[in-house]
Amino acid sequence: MTTKNRSVPADTVLPHVVYQDLAAAIPWLERAFGFQEHYRYGGGPSGAQMYAGKAVIMVRQARDGERTPREAGFGTQSLTIFVEDVDGHCARAKAAGAKIVEEPHETEYGEYQYAAEDLDGHHWLFSRHATDRAPEEWGAVVAGPVRLWAQ
Repeated sequence: MTTKNRSVPADTVLPHVVYQDLAAAIPWLERAFGFQEHYRYGGGPSGAQMYAGKAVIMVRQARDGERTPREAGFGTQSLTIFVEDVDGHCARAKAAGAKIVEEPHETEYGEYQYAAEDLDGHHWLFSRHATDRAPEEWGAVVAGPVRLWAQ
């Protein structure tokens, strides 16, 4: 029997994103990307859980020696959040000072999305499904019959 935990969403990837000034990052993420803070913990704070629709992230204060993508000069991942109004979301992010690295566009695999960097250089994609495209239609090679979601 699986235990449920009201503090951690089940059956999802839960990214943990590090910020040099978490106290400033939380309201920035709310203004720019529409996240809503669910809870915070530790003095300062040291961490928080935030939601954007069904997406959940954990954010935390950088520890000694940890660098953000902006400080390191490069990033190693992107975080994708699904939103209904991609154009409106992009305008909101621009107005809040997010660096837009890809303007809204439709991808070959059927997503309408834009890409942005936050105040610490983390790379975000904000997307909505635009067209139902089978992977083979745009050149992907399907490796097997894995089904992660109902079709």
